[in-house]
Amino acid sequence: MTDNRKFSVVIAGGGSTFTPGFVLDLIKSQDMFPLRQLKFYDNDAERQKKIADAVKIIIKERAPQIKFEATTDPKEAFSDVDFVMGSIRVGKYHMRSLDEKIPLKYGVNGQETTGPGGMAYGLRSIPAILQIIDWMEKYSPNAWMINYSNTIAIVAEACRRLRPHAKVINICDMPIDIMNRMAKICGLDSFHDLDFTYYGLNHFGWWKSVTNKKTGENLMPKLKGYVNENGYWVGGDYDKDTEPSWEATFKKAADCYKLEPETLPNTYMQYYYYPKYEVENADPKHTRTDEILEHRQKIVFGECKRIVEAGTAKDNIWDISGLHSEYIVDICHAIAYNTHEKFLANCPNNGAISNMDPDSIVEVPCLYGADGIQPMATGRAGRFQRGLMMEQQTCEKLVVDAFVEHSYNKMWQAFALNKTVPDALVAKQILDDMMVVNKPYWPDLK
Repeated sequence: MTDNRKFSVVIAGGGSTFTPGFVLDLIKSQDMFPLRQLKFYDNDAERQKKIADAVKIIIKERAPQIKFEATTDPKEAFSDVDFVMGSIRVGKYHMRSLDEKIPLKYGVNGQETTGPGGMAYGLRSIPAILQIIDWMEKYSPNAWMINYSNTIAIVAEACRRLRPHAKVINICDMPIDIMNRMAKICGLDSFHDLDFTYYGLNHFGWWKSVTNKKTGENLMPKLKGYVNENGYWVGGDYDKDTEPSWEATFKKAADCYKLEPETLPNTYMQYYYYPKYEVENADPKHTRTDEILEHRQKIVFGECKRIVEAGTAKDNIWDISGLHSEYIVDICHAIAYNTHEKFLANCPNNGAISNMDPDSIVEVPCLYGADGIQPMATGRAGRFQRGLMMEQQTCEKLVVDAFVEHSYNKMWQAFALNKTVPDALVAKQILDDMMVVNKPYWPDLK
């Protein structure tokens, strides 16, 4: 360490099931990103308290020097902070379940961040994220917001248009999860051992190159051979806790690779390449949300309750570091100490992909430093990829149009244009159903 600074962080979405793991990683990372204060903010006091009561014990036992508080008061939460971590889910899992199940009713893929469900979620998220940005700028104008609240591409487009000067960086950890698998496939320890060129949109991208960061070895031939047979499924101890739906996702990458074998795909491309397969293999009455409610949420809240009742966090389930939180700590360190390390971000293109519009929101490698991010050039998108990206990013822009203009037609156009939706009538049926359940969250579309 070259200075003695300590930082203040607020997690917006303190009731998230990912929050305890994130806190453990923050504590483990005090040598590289030391904290003086950690705050939770959530508009659901009861849900946040379940997490916060356990975290209070964790911090008291492991990092008592860090001041901790949980609040539902925006002024208290966003005052005197250096970093805001955005981890919110507007409408919680109830609305996510509807995002997934309403499209399936009409034979359209039901998924949290893709297709109609992803666009519905994005429209819900826009006003909430803008509000958090406004609170941050009012109470801590020098702070940075690291947002990983979905739907990232739509939120990033809204930020580009409506808060163009805000100090907000929109990120996603899915490529890092896949790169960690790539490292294991190649006999390396983690994604930190890889250098790469990646381009696309959020949950919609491709690797053009992957190399061993230390030796410069081109790892693409080995990875292509493996992915062609196995997708990104590693198996063994690495995948012993991977849920069945994710196992299917990682294995399906093999079929995605076969369609465009010059690059390696993000796992989310399966929803666009094979929407018929996704619908045929989905259960409209039991979707990913139900799996989470039955598995992760029960485990997380159960563990928090156990910690509070025991009065100790010894041997808790989060003592093994998680990629999601590790990645965010890496990003905060890079900004705080101006390291210009290379990570992905969702940002205006401005030439990063040479044959995409400057105002496209793209996901590309960026150098992170005290002044934010500097997108790196990735060259031209392939003809196939560019065609897909133009269609998808237009859908995302139309959603933001719908928000700004309160336009029913713009939202209908977004649904109708999307590759997962077969025609405009089906798009309208889905939209009309979604308007009813999203009434508390969406603008009044006319």
